Amino acid sequence: KLCRNAMYVQLAWSINSLIEQERRFMDIVIMFKALILGIIEGLTEFLPISSTGHLIVFGSLLDFKSNERVFEIAIQLGAVLAVVFEYRKRFSHVIRNVGHDKIVNRFVINLMVAFIPAAVVGLLFSKYIKEVLFNPIIVAIALVVGGFIILWVEKRQMHRTPKVTSVDDMRVKDALVVGLAQILALIPGTSRSGSTIMGGMIWGLERKVATEFSFFLAVPVMIAATTYDVLKHYKDFSAQDIGLIVIGFVAAFVAGLLAVKALLKFVASKNYVPFAYYRIIFGGLILLTWWFDWVKWD
Repeated sequence: KLCRNAMYVQLAWSINSLIEQERRFMDIVIMFKALILGIIEGLTEFLPISSTGHLIVFGSLLDFKSNERVFEIAIQLGAVLAVVFEYRKRFSHVIRNVGHDKIVNRFVINLMVAFIPAAVVGLLFSKYIKEVLFNPIIVAIALVVGGFIILWVEKRQMHRTPKVTSVDDMRVKDALVVGLAQILALIPGTSRSGSTIMGGMIWGLERKVATEFSFFLAVPVMIAATTYDVLKHYKDFSAQDIGLIVIGFVAAFVAGLLAVKALLKFVASKNYVPFAYYRIIFGGLILLTWWFDWVKWD
């Protein structure tokens, strides 16, 4: 009887040991997934290919379960802080001279004007957008449609001379148009940077001006979105949620810094046509796998 009890104890210990090993392995796997998604976010946030869309698609493929989308929003802030770091001298100058310098004041007002439209619409319809539109098929459709729009805009720009060649020359009217274009980015897959850059270019902003203003506009937008979602869901956070956010946040910051530098260098001599083809191919592949039921998109 003693031997049998000892066997039971040994068996129970072995099972518990296996469970603990499996738990640790799963923790490593989910942290690795958070790292991958953070890198994807950082690389795609400032490209006109939709970071949110990529997170939805790859999150579905990796079967990554996040806390009410807070993970995605929080790591987007990591990428946006890469812009703050890259333009730290500009932001420092703005903070020191706001209220005293006409050019700085106009820049701040332009950011506020461009921020408001999407913020208001997002607050009113955020629940509906997340429940209905946050799925890979909507993302794929938006990617393809957006790709063709970029091709149209770039073809149109070949025959036009930009009216605004510096961010400091932008008027309130210019900022409002960019802000209205940003509303389209509430549809996942559209791309916040894509909608603002293309909207600005259609209106007459030079490609680099539209790109830089899109970078600057990302800062208040993502800080507001992150603050809103964290305050709304902070009670539901677990220690694991916070750990995953930290991993994704750091990865997004580093990848975002590399992406910002590369994109500024790219648009100095080239256009956004390659990104349009990427969107069409990537979105088309998702729709193809869905149509033939090759992938079960959630």
